[in-house]
Amino acid sequence: MHFQKPLIPARLLRRYKRFLADVGLSRSDNPARKLAHSWELVEVDLGGGLELVGVNTAHPNLIVAEAIAGGLIPELAGYDSIRREVRYGRNSRVDFLLQAPARPPCYVEVKNVHLMRRPGVAEFPDAVTARGAKHLDELAATVAAGSRAVMFYLVQIPSATSFALARDIDPTYASAYDRARRAGIEAIAYGCAVARDAIALSGPVPIVD
Repeated sequence: MHFQKPLIPARLLRRYKRFLADVGLSRSDNPARKLAHSWELVEVDLGGGLELVGVNTAHPNLIVAEAIAGGLIPELAGYDSIRREVRYGRNSRVDFLLQAPARPPCYVEVKNVHLMRRPGVAEFPDAVTARGAKHLDELAATVAAGSRAVMFYLVQIPSATSFALARDIDPTYASAYDRARRAGIEAIAYGCAVARDAIALSGPVPIVD
């Protein structure tokens, strides 16, 4: 996934709530936007020197869609049809529905990962997510009905060498994850190469407990 326009460097002044921050920079030329800019990347030192981390939660689906179409995710290969934002469950939408003749449909939910509290270990979630727990239960129901379901964790931290649940941050989500895994949901994690002009899938990241 390439950024449509060159990114503008800025200095983080203050982050508040979850998706809002004050930064020092110039303004966008798009008058239709409520806020002038989107926060795309942050440069941080997570223990191994400065690195770029992707923080925009609007991008993971595009990154994963490009990777599926390019055959870069073996676990999700071999499907003829890729549909996005398909309704299912109790008034929910799944990120991707993969379909092919003579194969069960495959429901894929993508989660963005940009939390690291221990060197090398990426974690999700970074906040309580009742919606995320609901999705896990609904995906488990699709497996019970004969479909395949995959929880895909996209790690936008290049230095991550493993992925784990942040069970202390949201025990309810962790319990829903455990139920879903017992019900047959698959969980996979992939890392990203993050640069100032693009973000792309780099390869699988092992999931640890």
